[in-house]
Amino acid sequence: MPLLLSLSHFQKISTHAETSYPNECCGLLLGEQNQQAKTVIEVWPAENAWQTEADEYWPEQKEFTEEKRYAISPELMLKAIKSARDRNLSIIGIYHSHPDHSAIPSEFDLTYAWPEYSYIILSVEKGKTTDFISWSLDDNHQFQPEEIVKR
Repeated sequence: MPLLLSLSHFQKISTHAETSYPNECCGLLLGEQNQQAKTVIEVWPAENAWQTEADEYWPEQKEFTEEKRYAISPELMLKAIKSARDRNLSIIGIYHSHPDHSAIPSEFDLTYAWPEYSYIILSVEKGKTTDFISWSLDDNHQFQPEEIVKR
């Protein structure tokens, strides 16, 4: 199922990734989904809350920093869910960057992925976006590339 993304949303996500470098950026994709496509209506850039959330949710990952991990705060997730619901939208995906690394999902990304979401991963090399790929989970909980249609 393709992910429909406006050029302005594409630019907003890419700019967020580049200005967050060398740390991972993250954010939410709000939109609509039907049988044919997922359509991004709004991009919500988030502060990478890894340092504040890791101790509680991922204590085994303490050696990692925002350069290799990201977290979106539960408060922002709740705010986004409420905002989306009030406008008959849903959270349809999450985006994050991989500084100086490929836009391929990591084992950590796979472990915490939700089947209904699209996952945009950006590779940011030396502060510039070099790759922008969307992924979704198949029936075997494995990431598969997802077509992005820029509109």
